[in-house]
Amino acid sequence: MKTVTEKNTATFIHLSMLTQYFIPFGNYIFPILIWSTKKDSSEFVDYNGKQALNFQLSLLMYCLILISIAVPCFLFTIFNNIPFETIITQDHFSSNHFDFGSNIGLITAGFIALFLAATIKVAEFFLIVYAAIKTSNGELFKYPATINFIK
Repeated sequence: MKTVTEKNTATFIHLSMLTQYFIPFGNYIFPILIWSTKKDSSEFVDYNGKQALNFQLSLLMYCLILISIAVPCFLFTIFNNIPFETIITQDHFSSNHFDFGSNIGLITAGFIALFLAATIKVAEFFLIVYAAIKTSNGELFKYPATINFIK
């Protein structure tokens, strides 16, 4: 039987990840602070703290991979369409130099990667709220597609 204090602490661990919208890196700092202070007193809090941190680290890795795909796609498309002489001589650049038809595959890959990254961030919000609700009811919650960095 989990106590109300354990349920509340575990719920706050999950909800503290929402501080990322107000404080940079709050989604890492606050769950680590809460989890590290209470992990020894409760197995339930320890489990939920690990789940929350593993989820955030997994999302960071997924988004970094997607961004590392999107940025080169867009940069290659842009620099492939700008004449090098224009850059060196600092001549006026006209947008009629762009031929997106020849790079439609790269542009599509870039937009798909950005769309997936945005979808991950939206899903993250709803999963955090869902995890907080489950945890407040005393249930164990495991985030989907999470890599166990912290065991």
